[in-house]
Amino acid sequence: MKPSGALRRLALTAWRLRPTTRAEATWLLGLVAVAVALLVFADLAEEVLEGETLDFDRFALLALRDPADLSDPLGPRWLEEVARDVTSLGGNAILTGLTLAVAGYFALAAKRGAAILVLASVGGGMALSTLLKFGFSRPRPDLVPHVVEVYTASFPSGHAMLSAVTYLTLGALLVRMQARWRVKIYILALAVTATLLVGLSRVYLGVHWPTDVLAGWCVGASWALLCWLVALWLQREGRVETANPDQSSEAACSPTLDQGQDC
Repeated sequence: MKPSGALRRLALTAWRLRPTTRAEATWLLGLVAVAVALLVFADLAEEVLEGETLDFDRFALLALRDPADLSDPLGPRWLEEVARDVTSLGGNAILTGLTLAVAGYFALAAKRGAAILVLASVGGGMALSTLLKFGFSRPRPDLVPHVVEVYTASFPSGHAMLSAVTYLTLGALLVRMQARWRVKIYILALAVTATLLVGLSRVYLGVHWPTDVLAGWCVGASWALLCWLVALWLQREGRVETANPDQSSEAACSPTLDQGQDC
């Protein structure tokens, strides 16, 4: 089935379900978003395997280089250094250290369930990234010299995917422990910004095709959203702790959408 047809059937199915509670609406919207992201990834993967994205990939990659010297990315020298620093935020060492630090914080704060969830979410995302790279085995771009060293296959971008997995997952879990909307928005904005900048830096440095990054974002975001939905369910079941006392009562009530209550 074509992705466009699948999206239409998905929209119709979601419309017919008509959730009656906030919890049901959240789960339905979350699952629809996951399905859409995975359908986009599947479409990208199919086109990449058939070579249909090569013209776009070449154009976008060359557009970021000096035509007279393809080893020189556009912009001042300091921008290249900034891109190196930003891309390191999606490296395994940084992401692993950050994950362990957050899990350690939850453990010290007597939130063992949250600590285990963090480790399982990010660890599972890293394993999925490795499997996908082995499965597709797409060669790295050879049009321009690489500004940083790379050792693995190209599709999907591990930095883009793992930054989405880590930053969005951690952001989603931290948001569940905040009461104020301004704090929630701030955390999510930081997570999304970091994810986007890491992915863009990979193309700028010439180590990934643009479609590698797009695919990485799709899979990473869908994984992070799935982990967030699991966290919601586990918190409602009382298996993962919440730091927000207002949310403790949320698990005990399930108001209908028509009632307009905010538990």
